[in-house]
Amino acid sequence: MSRINSNVSSLISQRILSQNNQNLTKSLERLSTGFKINRGSDNPAGLIASENLRAQKVALDSAIGNAERADQIANIMEGGLQEISSLLQEVQGLIGQNGSETGLSKEEKEANQLQVDQIIQTIDRIANTTTFNGAKLLNGTQDFRVKTVDANVTDYQVNGAKFTKNASVDVSVVVTQSAQHAGLFLNLSGAVVNTGGGDATERLTFELAGTKGTREFSFSSGTTIASVAAAINQFKEQLGVSAVTSGNLVEIKSTSFGSSEFVSVDLSNIAAGQVGSVDEQTATNEALAGGTSTAFTAMTAAIRDTGQDIGAVINGITAGGKGLTASIASDALDLSLTLDTAAGGAQTLGTVAAFSIIGGGASFNLGPEVNISNQVRIGVGNIASRNLGSVTNGFLDDLGTGQSVNIVSGNLDTAQKIIDDAIDDVTKLRGRIGSFQSNVVQSTLRLLNVSLENTTAAESIIRDTDFAKATAELTRNQILVSAATSGLQIANAQPQSILSLL
Repeated sequence: MSRINSNVSSLISQRILSQNNQNLTKSLERLSTGFKINRGSDNPAGLIASENLRAQKVALDSAIGNAERADQIANIMEGGLQEISSLLQEVQGLIGQNGSETGLSKEEKEANQLQVDQIIQTIDRIANTTTFNGAKLLNGTQDFRVKTVDANVTDYQVNGAKFTKNASVDVSVVVTQSAQHAGLFLNLSGAVVNTGGGDATERLTFELAGTKGTREFSFSSGTTIASVAAAINQFKEQLGVSAVTSGNLVEIKSTSFGSSEFVSVDLSNIAAGQVGSVDEQTATNEALAGGTSTAFTAMTAAIRDTGQDIGAVINGITAGGKGLTASIASDALDLSLTLDTAAGGAQTLGTVAAFSIIGGGASFNLGPEVNISNQVRIGVGNIASRNLGSVTNGFLDDLGTGQSVNIVSGNLDTAQKIIDDAIDDVTKLRGRIGSFQSNVVQSTLRLLNVSLENTTAAESIIRDTDFAKATAELTRNQILVSAATSGLQIANAQPQSILSLL
């Protein structure tokens, strides 16, 4: 059938040519842009997924930048603390030099004191000048702020806490186990030593041991219990134990609290007839009542008692105890606090409203989303000389000229304790920052980089052009366009055959 008014073949060819031209244009667009999804019509679901992945990539890039900056800040902190640690070791050496009374002139001691003064000044300067992008790092600016500290809290350290802006964290401690000294009672059955034999040459001899050492004591008959206690106290530092009198008893106890402390008394080689006993304190407190009593003559081995660490629950988390100090380390709260031994303290079971954390801390957002789960806060206290040391022994600035523990005329034993405490403070802070840098920042950075790689790969699969496939489609579409063009030419020429019928 031949018609000239309606060329259906031409219409079909035109439609197919248009479709092929559209496909060819789309192939050229994909090859030109490198994306197989350039608009929503290309793949609506794929566009949504790829745009979400793109947003996630941007967030991951920001998180990686934050983690890298946190790592740099930790490096700067470490650099300042490392120098302070070296300076403290120099002070320790100077204290040792001045400890020699003979062979060191007054001028040499004063020269050593001058070095100590300069070191203290340098430490204070490092604390005030260690900065990153204008932010002070070691002068206490990055420490947590607390208020309403309970009178029974003698010391505390907030290492980390999570809270939202303008919020606070109340720290509550429930003491579940009292802290105790190690202790034994030497019962001499009177106010003086009674060897029982009536011979003035007989002596009460026993070996006393503590965490720091051991020593043998020997007392003649008639020695007062006060003299026995005084003799033991002369070696308090060497033994780690002290003695006090209570009635006819000499109470011997460790100088510190905790399960690592012990007191041991050995009278197993005592002569027959010695009068007295060694009484043990009760398990729940340091009282005598209820403790086991062993007569001197019945002893076959040393009697030993160990101390007890505080047991506590802090904000619902079971705390680790060491002496008078309880500590927790969780993602939400990382702190330690020390209670005193007064009523309501470490030796009294009950609740202590320790303090409230109201802000502060060096804050870093280490995740792709800005929320409390991805935020990490660490507390970096003021490491100036007036803060390095302890309440018990004193602080580093006490070693300065004219201060109570200067190394020329002060007590060098106390000076040694202060410098030991100061070194311990700096070492612990370096350890915390190093652990934060290694186990939090750097591990997070590795995870973020892996996440970015995987997210980029996922987005690429959805959106990027497969050039091998796209070039094949381009060639196919080019051929189809050429074929459709030829077909349209033939279809348009077909009505002219009607002229041969006229």
